[in-house]
Amino acid sequence: MSRNPMVAYYRVSTRQQKRSGLGLLAQKDTVDRYVRTSQGALLAEFTEVESGRDNTRPQLQEALRFCRVYGARLVIARLDRLARSVSMISALLKSGVDFVAADMPLANRFSIHILAAVAEYESQLISERTRAAFAAAKARGRKFGCPDPRMHKFSPAALTARVRAIREQAKARALDFLPLLCELRDRGETVHGIALQLTAMHIDTPRRGKAWTDLMISRMFERAGERKPRPWASRRTVEQRRTLHRDLPVLA
Repeated sequence: MSRNPMVAYYRVSTRQQKRSGLGLLAQKDTVDRYVRTSQGALLAEFTEVESGRDNTRPQLQEALRFCRVYGARLVIARLDRLARSVSMISALLKSGVDFVAADMPLANRFSIHILAAVAEYESQLISERTRAAFAAAKARGRKFGCPDPRMHKFSPAALTARVRAIREQAKARALDFLPLLCELRDRGETVHGIALQLTAMHIDTPRRGKAWTDLMISRMFERAGERKPRPWASRRTVEQRRTLHRDLPVLA
């Protein structure tokens, strides 16, 4: 066990952000730089898709449990990625788990409380601005909801056939990637590690995206009917993961 074990926690607010990789890759880069400069060892990584105001976070609770078991420090990219609630930050400070924001590693308890209060106030302002924008748009006569009501007129049989065709296409794409996915899995990579490897290898996602996510990898294994990798990291270090793709074949 490393003398400086760490556990990473990432959070994005919407599923769209997670699919696109917006914000998530920046958080990973910030945490990776902090781990390297601190000469730490990253034991596990957890990603949550939740609002900053939501205090019920299963992935955060699992990350904290992991920290308590292994005596690790919780690392986040920025304080607002952990929470936008003063009460939640206070509860974490009392939980016995040491945590640090990679963008301000020297922050003490007093400054963390102040920054949490600022983040909570900013969250309230965002909500108020959003409600005001919706109210103004409705006053101008804008309609919200499905823009094309004809979408509701498809027959059940046509919708069933369309869904079946989409699933078959997704399964075919998963089978194309399966040899490389299984090779990474058999080398000990996790779902998250495979996503990082494919992104680092500049392999496009099935929809021609650039950033792979944990959800994409999990669904590909499920669609192909293969066993998924382990949920968290083994003893392989971050540096070893980054160089692993050099020995792998590149898909045409």
